[in-house]
Amino acid sequence: MSDPTAHTDVPADARSIVFSSYGEPEELRLTETPVPQPGPGQVLLRVRAAGVNPVDWKIRAGLLKDFFSVPLPHVPGLEGAGVVVALGEGVTARSVGDEVFGPITGAYAEYALADADRLAAKPADLTWEAAAGVYTSAETAARALDLLKVGAGETLLVHGAAGSVGGLVIQFAVAAGARVVGTASEANHDYLRELGAIPVVYGDGVFDRVREAAPEGVNAVLDAVGGAVAGSVELLGGPERVVSIVAPAEAESAGARFTGAGDGEDRTEQAHAQTLALHAAGTLNLPIRATFPLAEAAEAHRLSAQGHGRGKIVLLP
Repeated sequence: MSDPTAHTDVPADARSIVFSSYGEPEELRLTETPVPQPGPGQVLLRVRAAGVNPVDWKIRAGLLKDFFSVPLPHVPGLEGAGVVVALGEGVTARSVGDEVFGPITGAYAEYALADADRLAAKPADLTWEAAAGVYTSAETAARALDLLKVGAGETLLVHGAAGSVGGLVIQFAVAAGARVVGTASEANHDYLRELGAIPVVYGDGVFDRVREAAPEGVNAVLDAVGGAVAGSVELLGGPERVVSIVAPAEAESAGARFTGAGDGEDRTEQAHAQTLALHAAGTLNLPIRATFPLAEAAEAHRLSAQGHGRGKIVLLP
């Protein structure tokens, strides 16, 4: 969809969140930075909302610098939603005024760049907040399910089912005709039932409870919380259909598969298609945990680092 009120007058400078050294959330500072120019295949977006992900604060804290370093100073943010305000060379699939969402480089800003062919058109009735926060979770969910090859009639076990990724894994799997058992705290069990999953309390004895919930057995397991890979391999009788998205060392030790962003298994197009299909059917469930103005990015990072929350955290530039 296009925004008929979109303006093509782009300022030379605009507000961004920047950190110049690794450290605590206070390193995130609101400042004026030059608006980037779109290169070949790129579009410039006026960002309406930006998703906040755990990887964002881990990058800021320097926890990933040994294998995912960023040039400093750095504008964080990997996903969002906005309006196209300028086109780079060769872009024909997008027009100025288009409302889009997906992977965005430096999304914690009023203006940011994105690859035109990796964006999806935002439906008019999908909120900016939901559109901004869905991409990374949806891509991870689609990638994990593709690796697990979960099909109709099969039973999938999801550890950490109430998180943003877990919630979309459930929705994608149920839409594909699979049965889903999800582990979570009791406070999240009604939510899992809303999504179509059978809830099981996590913690000691979880695999006994899974066996009770799925006496016919489990065909595949997704670990979205950590600490459950070895038990899942034992449950299935082998590691072939056990995938973790959070514990690479644990997965390697158990002979299971780990998948993370940037490992060559990108499922962007598939993620957009599955997300939009659920939205069109009226069943897409995307809870928003909290929204913050751009200037309060540090508070958003503090909340994200606490974990254990349901739904996405979103910045509103």
